[in-house]
Amino acid sequence: MQDISNYDKIREDTHNFYQKIRAVRCPVLNNELVHFNAEGFNHLIYKGKRRERNKNNQITKFKLLPKARTIIEISTTYQEYDESLTTVRKKRFKKIVEETTTVKYWGFVAIIQNFRTKVIVRQIGNGQKHFWSVIPAWMTSHYKNIKFISQAKGNLKED
Repeated sequence: MQDISNYDKIREDTHNFYQKIRAVRCPVLNNELVHFNAEGFNHLIYKGKRRERNKNNQITKFKLLPKARTIIEISTTYQEYDESLTTVRKKRFKKIVEETTTVKYWGFVAIIQNFRTKVIVRQIGNGQKHFWSVIPAWMTSHYKNIKFISQAKGNLKED
């Protein structure tokens, strides 16, 4: 359990760091830019339709953000890929409309500083590829001399 008493400061510091990144090149995605936009940062805080994530989960994601940037910059392969037709909300001529479009997700898993991390990049239609999320790719717990490892496998859209 993490100390969440300084959550506001951690969130503000992370937001400042996030805004400075802007975009990084990803070797495996034909050296295209992966943008760090507001959608990605909001996804670190909210899950689904503006349901706020638990503060401990948010802090964990905030702490993994520097690793996420590095993983995108050095990855030469991706471990997961998902493509589906999804209804998304878009702004068209100053109005919000829903339309069906292809949404692609790439999952990158890497061990950085002895910590296995998964980064998710998303692309809506033919738009820019952007950072979507970062999660620890494993969790360990101990019982006496036994170490239990559970693989974090989830929904790329929500993680």
